[in-house]
Amino acid sequence: MTASIDVSNNSKIPPAGSSRSKQKSWVKPTLIGIAIGYLGLVLFIPTLNVFYQAFRKGVGPFVNNLTEPEFLHAAQLTLLITLIVVPINTVFGLCAAWVIGRNKFPGRTLLISILDVPFAISPVVAGLMIVLLYGRLGWFGPLLESTGIRIIFAFPGMVLATAFVTLPFVAREVIPVLEEAGTDQEEAAKTLGANDWQIFWNVTLPNIRWGLLYGVILTNARAMGEFGAVSVVSGNIAKKTQTLPLFVEEAYKQYATQSAFSAAVILGLLAVVTLVLKEILERKTSIKEVNE
Repeated sequence: MTASIDVSNNSKIPPAGSSRSKQKSWVKPTLIGIAIGYLGLVLFIPTLNVFYQAFRKGVGPFVNNLTEPEFLHAAQLTLLITLIVVPINTVFGLCAAWVIGRNKFPGRTLLISILDVPFAISPVVAGLMIVLLYGRLGWFGPLLESTGIRIIFAFPGMVLATAFVTLPFVAREVIPVLEEAGTDQEEAAKTLGANDWQIFWNVTLPNIRWGLLYGVILTNARAMGEFGAVSVVSGNIAKKTQTLPLFVEEAYKQYATQSAFSAAVILGLLAVVTLVLKEILERKTSIKEVNE
């Protein structure tokens, strides 16, 4: 009888840790709610507002804003700068990644740190540096002026500023891929008689292609959306040195809010395309790692 009483009494005793689990059950929903609320305030609501303001008067006015000469010139200039900067920084990034990833030498860490300077420095400061170098009163100003070459407040300065801020992306994405791939396959190809160019195209490039494409996408996104450095060196002259981000700012200042939000939608859509491509590349990279 005593045993049966003990069993019945034990059955009424709450399991160990149940009170703690009940107390902690609210923690996870609370943290999720805070995260969603924060994202809503800083990301979702502003993004929805941009699209709402752009299409508030209908699709017709939105399309008309995209056919304005100022917008078309800004879009063409942005595209032209991107078409110049992305290939240059792709080639530079590949060369820098090859030197850093395939060699151990004194000063390697310092070189990587220098490569990361555009990440650490403000774009406005970067633009000011270019002005102090190539402006009329800069170090190379008198020489450039004597030869009739204009850098600041002109297209070359905008290309330089964009190239500076997008410099590290390709190299920073390719370096870890090169280090992880190692040199075994390249040495085997060299043993079989392949020259350096054949090794690069048939061995190295296939191994780093996803990292390279990832870096190119990030470079392209930053080049098309750069504002700070370009605004310093360009002068923001409409239909001359005004890129798409500068057009958004100037249109908003001039109370042409519909045009500003329409251009912002285009930039937002470009960002979405970049994120989609980034996600595709990340999945392809993870699938490749699993298969290997």
